[in-house]
Amino acid sequence: MVIVDNILISDDILNEQFVCDLEKCKGGCCVDGDAGAPLEKSELKWIKKAFKLLKPELSKEAIDVIEKEGAYVHEEGFGYVTPVINGGICVYGYTDESGIVKCLIEKAYNEGRIPFKKPISCHLYPIREVKKPNYLALNYEPREVLCAPACRLGKKLGVKVYAFLKEPLIRRFGDEFYHALETIDKEKMQ
Repeated sequence: MVIVDNILISDDILNEQFVCDLEKCKGGCCVDGDAGAPLEKSELKWIKKAFKLLKPELSKEAIDVIEKEGAYVHEEGFGYVTPVINGGICVYGYTDESGIVKCLIEKAYNEGRIPFKKPISCHLYPIREVKKPNYLALNYEPREVLCAPACRLGKKLGVKVYAFLKEPLIRRFGDEFYHALETIDKEKMQ
């Protein structure tokens, strides 16, 4: 573990290699899990706005779930999360023409229709935040089978977890935090 700005960071984030391989996993992290995507309280208003904007593009099943449960739900042990359809796909997920599950919120963001990219928990995956009363920890938690292709591709390309997740790490913690990770990594290489 290393500590940056009172955040405990798993050594795996600096040592392991990872690059999403969507052709192999088909975006399974949007489908597989114990609950929907974890949400920060600050994201709840954006999720409500996203639902209103994206409703015409959502599946009938997604709309039914959201109208019954809400644009987000509170799950025991998880906090606020996105709803899921029948214990599977996130209501904001869609399958593209090549069979890959993607985020409709992110699609709208990339098209300039919404200022919110997607939940930070999704953007940071496979890094998971663990919030404790006195600290925040960042752990590397890829799914063993689902993410195996991403681990192989990361090793093949030589891309470390933190480098692959540069954009979301900066989005969540800022430039200085990310540059501290780079510095720590470079120092241990010497």
